[in-house]
Parts: sequence; structure tokens; C-alpha cells
Amino acid sequence: MRILLVEDTIDVGEAIVARLERLGHAVDWEKDGGVADEVLEIQTYDLVILDVMLPKLDGFSILKHLRRRKSAVPVLVLTARSEVDDRVGALDLGADDYLVKPFDFRELEARVRALSRRNTGNATNQIICGDLVVDTAARSVEINGVAIELTRRELSLLEILASRPGRIVSKDELIDQLFGFEDEPSENAVEQSIARLRKRLSNSRVEIRTLRGLGYQIVCP
Repeated sequence: MRILLVEDTIDVGEAIVARLERLGHAVDWEKDGGVADEVLEIQTYDLVILDVMLPKLDGFSILKHLRRRKSAVPVLVLTARSEVDDRVGALDLGADDYLVKPFDFRELEARVRALSRRNTGNATNQIICGDLVVDTAARSVEINGVAIELTRRELSLLEILASRPGRIVSKDELIDQLFGFEDEPSENAVEQSIARLRKRLSNSRVEIRTLRGLGYQIVCP
């Protein structure tokens, strides 16, 4: 997934980015609420992790602007405020979930997975495609019960395709979801990742098809 983190506390932000990137997500991190609001007007994300107390523009205002623009991106609100009214207020403004600081990073990861499942329509952490099983919690892949090793980017690419079997995913969509602002995305990088992933899945009956001019499609037998 491509995630926008809006958090002005440096040590918290660094820790969140490290955990999410270790899981294979592309993360853009903004520390200024005003800048984050502008970014969300031009860039699409799979998830926004949004602190409440921010310079320039607070998280509640950012959330209001998002929903006024009819954006349906899932939003996980981080707040140091434990009062019920604040949590209810965030949910009523359109937040999908919230975490009260300080929090356990394992809970953050679990809530990110839950929002990802909701976004893709999966009921569990397992994505099953033919003889292929992807476990998004364990970050593991099996073919006919045999584990295979994938890099973080290969696993993220497989998750994107396998969660939408039969759907054509364009190179632009893959670039958008796999690379953050700090990366150097290119169509060539996507093509190389697809080629490597095909080799890793050589023992599976699952097929990754290239539709010239359109993108890629995973077919589950």
C-alpha cells in the first residue's frame, strides 16, 4: 500500500515509517498539517495515518477537507486525547479507526492490516489465489503449502495483484502504490519487479499476464 503519515513528533514518525516500510509499504511522511492537506488534494493514497495535534492545520480539519472532497481513503487517527468525546468526534468526522497515544506498534500494524482488508474486500489476513496463499500478517507466501521467499517489494506487488484477481492493474497504478516521494519510480522498475515475481512463482499455476498498453493481470486457476 501507499500510505501518507501525518505526524509532527519526529521519534514517533521515524518509528512508524520504519515499521511500515519493513512491511513493504511505500510511506510518505508529512510533519506539517497545511502541507499534508495540499498533498492530499493531488495525490491518491491507500491509507492516511493522521495525528490530531499538528502545526498549521490540525488533523480534524484535514479530515473534514478530505470528506468534503468526497475522498473515501481510509483514515486512522492518532490522538493523545483519550476522552470519549474526542474519539467519537473523529469517527463522526469520517475517521475509520483511531489509536490513542502511546500505543503498541503491533496494534498499529494490526489496524493497518484491518483497514487494508476492508479496502480490498478481504475478510481475513489470507489472500488465496489458486494454489497460492499470501498471509499479510505473517508476511509469508506459500505455493501448495511450500513457503517461498520474496523481497518486500515483490511481496507488496503480489498482494496488489492477488487481492484483485482478474482485474487489470496499470503500470501507473503500481508505481503509485509501490513507490513513495523519496523513491525513483519508473516503468522499467515495475517491469523488472514483475519479471522477478514471475520467476518466483514458476512452480505455481497462477499466471501473471501482461496486457500491452493496459497493465498486468493475475489469473487464479
